[in-house]
Amino acid sequence: MIAPGDPLGRRLRDVRVSVTDRCNFRCPYCMPKDIFGRDFQFLAQRQLLTFEEITRLARIFIAAGVEKLRITGGEPLVRKDIEQLVAMLAPLPGLKDLAMTTNGALLTRKAVALKEAGLPRITVSLDALDDTVFRAMNDVDFPVEQVLDGIEAAREAGLWPIKLNMVVQRGVNDHCILDMARRFHGSGCILRFIEYMDVGNSNGWRMEQVVPAKEVVRLIDAEMSIEPLDPNYPGEVAERWRYQDGGGEIGVIASVTQPFCGGCTRARLSSEGQLYTCLFGTRGHDLRALVRGGRSDAEISAAISHIWGHRDDRYSEIRGSATTAAAPKVEMSHIGG
Repeated sequence: MIAPGDPLGRRLRDVRVSVTDRCNFRCPYCMPKDIFGRDFQFLAQRQLLTFEEITRLARIFIAAGVEKLRITGGEPLVRKDIEQLVAMLAPLPGLKDLAMTTNGALLTRKAVALKEAGLPRITVSLDALDDTVFRAMNDVDFPVEQVLDGIEAAREAGLWPIKLNMVVQRGVNDHCILDMARRFHGSGCILRFIEYMDVGNSNGWRMEQVVPAKEVVRLIDAEMSIEPLDPNYPGEVAERWRYQDGGGEIGVIASVTQPFCGGCTRARLSSEGQLYTCLFGTRGHDLRALVRGGRSDAEISAAISHIWGHRDDRYSEIRGSATTAAAPKVEMSHIGG
């Protein structure tokens, strides 16, 4: 059963699959240490979807029209034997794209196994090259050099292309934008600058902390001329730019200043099986209960179609309204960004 379009005509094409709510970093914009500290109660193992359950749901999603799966967390590489899940997902008939987003801390030891399991490509979160800034932003004193080693390990393993995500915050790492652009110009890696977003309830987001994507583009263009590129596919969230000297491309994701809700075809499956139809969702829909309750694939598919068919999310377009201001949101660390 192909999932219908939602009331705004958006079809389900892309699912981000969180495999854990745990992470080895404590980035303040995602998992601040004062909330996610030693006493925080993460999900127990029995609450997590098993690899078999994830694979079953993936098959159902693909039959409903999903073409892309992305493995996320938390930090997906802290989930034991994650390469086994990759090996189960990669050969699914009808799946056109499989990827993973990671902070890169464990890539040096995992890159080869992930590639051998069938993972084609990877995205690494990298918010600064300056080691002092990077350690402060991950808030566990993790050195940037080890993430750079992980990126190189991924390259050598053939996880390609590599995308690098930099969340830009005013007064925190905005002075690192050009350093990042210079470092990865001509490298083949696709560097993407992401506007700092008000995901969840715990990061203390303020609009004045947002560096607009247009400002990032102007800054880079002033030193290394860039020109716009067409999207790779309808609904692509990153606006693409190409260096005019042939040094590759960059992307900007402007979900705050230039919302793209109208083209959103993405859903998120949390590690305990809750389906969220928006990054800024206030509630999920329990697919784990259906899976463990003995429901057939057809019944689960019908439930997914019903959920998507009634979706009316457009948070970024109405940000700041009385409705969005009052509603609690799921944390980014829980559904993988």
